[in-house]
Amino acid sequence: MTNLANTVTLIRIALVPVVVVLYFAQFPGHYLWAAGVFTAASISDWLDGYLARRLNQTSEFGAFLDPVADKLLVALVLVLLVANYSTVWFILPVSIIVGREILVSALREWMASRGQRDAVAVAFAGKVKTTVQMIAIIILLASDPAGPAIFWQAGYVLIYIAAALSLYSMAMYFRSAWGKLAPEQDKLEGM
Repeated sequence: MTNLANTVTLIRIALVPVVVVLYFAQFPGHYLWAAGVFTAASISDWLDGYLARRLNQTSEFGAFLDPVADKLLVALVLVLLVANYSTVWFILPVSIIVGREILVSALREWMASRGQRDAVAVAFAGKVKTTVQMIAIIILLASDPAGPAIFWQAGYVLIYIAAALSLYSMAMYFRSAWGKLAPEQDKLEGM
């Protein structure tokens, strides 16, 4: 069911290929345009949640679509950045971030199938990680890799901080869910 909040989420998904095209375009300022569109898409993540709550438009479809849009936006843009920053020093934190997203998504799905989704609800550490990650991506998108190193180096530092926060928040989610992850037989044997 499409409502205003879900429409904003769908627009976020539609902006992903726009960021890709702008990033690889060959006109002056294309990196800044790509960063600007990514910034708008990132802000739309907050906006769709606000609209859903404010207009009472929460829905199961929206609850499914919003994290999918987030993961698409972040994962595809990180892969895009690997094309220009193709060193092990950049690929390592990107791999941590993308790997964490897959593991936490799988954990949430597992917990939801057992009626325990609240045990792995988004926590403050996850929100901080997302904020740092988005700022890092915006800086890296806006920086010409051949330009002044200070800009993309700031993006590197922030992407490493985001990777560390990714590991920390993932550990917190798994710790919260740990007692519920063991199969029933294992729980019985431990008694």
